[in-house]
Amino acid sequence: MSLHRSFAFLVAFLLLAIPGYAAEGREPSGKQALVISLDDAVALGLKQSREIEMALLDKRMAGEKVRESWAEVLPHLSSSLTYTRTLKPSVLFLPMGALSGNPALGTQAVEISSDNSSMLSLNLSQNIFKLSAFAGIKAASLVRQISDQSWRYSNAEVVTSIRRAYYDVLIATEKRKLVEQSIGRWEEARKDTNALFRQGVVADLDTLKAWLSVENLKPELIRAQSGESITLTKLKTVMGISHDTQLTLSDPLAFREILQLPDVDAAYREALGKRPDVRSLALQVDAEAERVTAARSEGLPVLSAFAQIEAQTQFNDGTSISSSRWPVSSVAGLQLSLPIFSGFATSAKIEQAKITRLQTRTRFNELREQVRADVEVRLSNMVEARKRIDVQSKTIAVAERSYRITRLRLREGIGSRLELTDAELQLETARTNYLQAVYDYLIASAELEKALGRIDPPAKPGS
Repeated sequence: MSLHRSFAFLVAFLLLAIPGYAAEGREPSGKQALVISLDDAVALGLKQSREIEMALLDKRMAGEKVRESWAEVLPHLSSSLTYTRTLKPSVLFLPMGALSGNPALGTQAVEISSDNSSMLSLNLSQNIFKLSAFAGIKAASLVRQISDQSWRYSNAEVVTSIRRAYYDVLIATEKRKLVEQSIGRWEEARKDTNALFRQGVVADLDTLKAWLSVENLKPELIRAQSGESITLTKLKTVMGISHDTQLTLSDPLAFREILQLPDVDAAYREALGKRPDVRSLALQVDAEAERVTAARSEGLPVLSAFAQIEAQTQFNDGTSISSSRWPVSSVAGLQLSLPIFSGFATSAKIEQAKITRLQTRTRFNELREQVRADVEVRLSNMVEARKRIDVQSKTIAVAERSYRITRLRLREGIGSRLELTDAELQLETARTNYLQAVYDYLIASAELEKALGRIDPPAKPGS
């Protein structure tokens, strides 16, 4: 029996020696909890975000489209090699009677093709004047700039989503703590009531009410715990990390002055200059203007140069390729093409491009109005939340003092349970309102930074 005990002790010692079993602060599964601040959560989320990955791929795609647009103004070089096997030879009818002066010979068919033939050619073409090509290059360059702004917009979206999710977890945690504190206070009040009951100061009904006050808060605690778990799951989702990761948030839900609030006009000007969606649509207006130019250029002449070098041979079966002749010919020239009538297709394309440009301008003007409204709303939310914080911070101090006095009166037997219930409700309401005001302020600050275009990506990879 002692041998078995020694063996069990040895196994236990080896398990404890393994870092996954013995490390302090680790979960039972062996995974260490990730302690993360708001800035770290944003940095990690930017690395893991699939939305940003898609935006980066769009940037790469736009760069390749610019390269493709340059093909219209660069030379095109191509080569070809053909081989032909004659199955039935071609013939040429010659008037042998007329050629020889003997009409009786008439016309005779003469075979003119060999059994095998081959041709090797090298072709070069270069556009000298093609206005639509240059307009296409400008439009493609603008599209690449638009993709840059889309990437910045995706970064701002991800950053704001992570901040909101982080604050959601913080307030859910604080609400759960408030419920736990309320339960703790009611537990102390229940103990006081039981002591007073044993002294004959209060009735049995008061002890039952004290017990019910504690029990009625337990379902609320369950809801608060569930809400905290749900917000953690949402935070992991927007950060792009595994749902099995244990998260511990290091930043508290505390008020701190984040932004110096500008006036509406200054904020509006800043938003117009920095917001990626505004920049993107402004570039889109320019791109549509280039498309109008490209459509008009389809009715203009196109001048191009060309050159060709060609080598060909023919030989019958039984003749080696090396002994066959390869005569070389070459040509070069210019080609001018001028469309005269295309069935109104060119004029229709021009009008379509103009209409699209007008639509984009209208959307841009509408966006400018939306930006101003957005900035005003975000500033108003910041001011309103800041005022509520000032009011509620004073209310909490009064509510805490009122609760202490009411509880002391109950212990002394001169207060009522109804007074304590009302004081508890006022204290919980004051703390809840204060936390909500701080949360609203932090959310409003994150939304305002996005509305002003102050959220810039930390780096610009791939450019």
